[in-house]
Amino acid sequence: MRKTYLLSAALVTALGCAPLTFAQTAGHAWHGHHGMAMGGHMYDKLNLTDTQRDSIKQLRQQSFAQMKPQMQALRQSRQAYESATPGTAAYQTAASNLAEAEADATRARVTNEANLRAQIYKLLTPTQQTQLANLRAQREARMQQWKQFQQENPLPSSAPTSPAQ
Repeated sequence: MRKTYLLSAALVTALGCAPLTFAQTAGHAWHGHHGMAMGGHMYDKLNLTDTQRDSIKQLRQQSFAQMKPQMQALRQSRQAYESATPGTAAYQTAASNLAEAEADATRARVTNEANLRAQIYKLLTPTQQTQLANLRAQREARMQQWKQFQQENPLPSSAPTSPAQ
């Protein structure tokens, strides 16, 4: 359970800090990581100016550069943990250090992303801010519909059934 949690947290952290690239030419969709900094691809529907796109790209690159040392420290802690022999004192120390590094990295990532979202939001016009809020509300409504559908239509159980006697 812990190993799964640590691996999941590491994956989320790594994905959350991945560099983002965006199409620069007119006529191409502006691509970003789904869910990053207020919805990534939601910006396509906001009719951003080239100046706004460039500013957002620059902010994201700065954000990534700020997180890079934290991610390198996390990677080193993970490598120390993986190279330690289970059952030794060094293994327990490495596990403890990795847990601390994971917590610190998650805290830093969430704080960094919140700052980035706030900076990006300031770049939007009031009309774009309203439009973004509407898009987010629509997305939430779709998610609720999906959850309701899943509750009404559960997947069949994968447990083996015994033959009727």
